[in-house]
Amino acid sequence: MSREGLGLKVLLPCVATVLSISGCAKDYSLAPSPSGEQVKIAIKVSEELEVTPLRVMYRSAICERVTHDGDGRPERLEGYNSIDVKLSRQNNGSLYEADLFVNGGGPCEWRLSNVLFEVSYRVPNRFGENVGSGGGGGVIVIFDHNDAQLRTSGLVKVKGADLTIIKDYYPWVKDSYSGGYIKRAGLAGEARSYLTYEAREARSVYFEAVLHSDYVVSSTAPKKHKVGEFITFQYPDGTIESDRRSEPNFKKMQEIRLKAEAEK
Repeated sequence: MSREGLGLKVLLPCVATVLSISGCAKDYSLAPSPSGEQVKIAIKVSEELEVTPLRVMYRSAICERVTHDGDGRPERLEGYNSIDVKLSRQNNGSLYEADLFVNGGGPCEWRLSNVLFEVSYRVPNRFGENVGSGGGGGVIVIFDHNDAQLRTSGLVKVKGADLTIIKDYYPWVKDSYSGGYIKRAGLAGEARSYLTYEAREARSVYFEAVLHSDYVVSSTAPKKHKVGEFITFQYPDGTIESDRRSEPNFKKMQEIRLKAEAEK
């Protein structure tokens, strides 16, 4: 079975922090049934953007892991098995897809816990030479009762078999001087971190990143960290703001674009 089908058998490292009660002899591999229930992940991006492989987390109540609390006492938690799954481009177009098994199988009886992915600039050279990728839009979809492996805020709970996410993004060109001058091009969206959804019933997840490439926001960080000095943002309408924000004002970006589109 292909990696895209999650048929890979992934053996977890047998280290102290992830040992089950039965020790290293246990088989931690994934072995989903070829006819098992699946979740379809579909992601649509423009030609300027790319999407990372899916980071897929499976958990098991059978193969527990042992950790320790703040007082050093052992604590048993559900075991985890994390793999990357490459998305398949459809008809050489803008849609990428992958199918994930709900039941990961194997002696541990793995079950799908969550999936994480990001979109970012493929090659941000439209903003100049030696411009690096500055990150972009991240999404986490949770399929069970467990928290995601990354701390996020603003969890959205969704019911039903279909989860559709369509979000606006804007080019964000960042100049920073930490450790030397660096220029990066990323995406500015409504979330400060990852958009996070709990969708336990979802069997179809569709995400579309709508890039408004004509509306660029830029930022310049102070060359030296001084009290009272903040990142300066320049918006597409020419306004300049410098306050305690570490990211562009998404609401302001939306208002600028919608006003400009209404005047056309």
